[in-house]
Amino acid sequence: MDIEDLKKAGVSDADEITIKEIEIKDKKTGREIEIEEIKIKRKEKRREKVNQLKKFFNKFWYIVWKDDSLKGWFLSIIFIFIVIKFIFFPTLGFVTGTDLPLAIVESCSMYHQGNLLSNFDNWWKNHESKYSEHIINKLDFQDFKFKNGFNKGDILFIVKAKPEKLKQGDVIIFNSGTNAPIIHRIIKIEKQDDEYIFSTIGDNNNGQLSFEKNIQEEQLVGKAVFKIAPYIGWGKLIFYEYTKPKSERGLCQEN
Repeated sequence: MDIEDLKKAGVSDADEITIKEIEIKDKKTGREIEIEEIKIKRKEKRREKVNQLKKFFNKFWYIVWKDDSLKGWFLSIIFIFIVIKFIFFPTLGFVTGTDLPLAIVESCSMYHQGNLLSNFDNWWKNHESKYSEHIINKLDFQDFKFKNGFNKGDILFIVKAKPEKLKQGDVIIFNSGTNAPIIHRIIKIEKQDDEYIFSTIGDNNNGQLSFEKNIQEEQLVGKAVFKIAPYIGWGKLIFYEYTKPKSERGLCQEN
């Protein structure tokens, strides 16, 4: 008899089976004969633990996804929060190479009148002068990413900003010593002693701010690649609006 025969007889895969051939002496004939010694170790404890684990996950799955009670909703929110904060964002950050893979636009500094339906020609007439100072013309700007800007509350997808690969017109996120990172457009790049120095401006600002004229490589947080969702970030921003100066609250207007 082999192990396959034993399994057919009802022995479980979870059981530990050993088969050994031994010799014994027949008392009647006095001859040596060979027999098979079969030992079966029942692993009931292991099976019991597996069953308990299955019951736990089945109960957990029901509470999180199917239970409509207040307790079920509360646990679902906690579970989703844990997954997003401790699994989703760390994984996304590892893949994108930045600590801020998703960024919510918190100001109107990159706003264009009309937002998604912005008229580029009209916008350019109003803002041409500040770009011409940096030798950026209309054709140049039309080739830039986010040529129609973006709005407060938009969510942007961010990847690691490699200094040597950044170019004029890219939208970068950088630390400036303010409460939140700044999301502005590169208008000038210089190289000093093998280090890249960046200069940016907000599309909807009247000019450069003092802290964005000399941005060092170590200040870079990431580069904006595309807009994931418009306005969705307002779900978070609305809780912080009251902390801002009155002039910065509410919906955006073009300068």
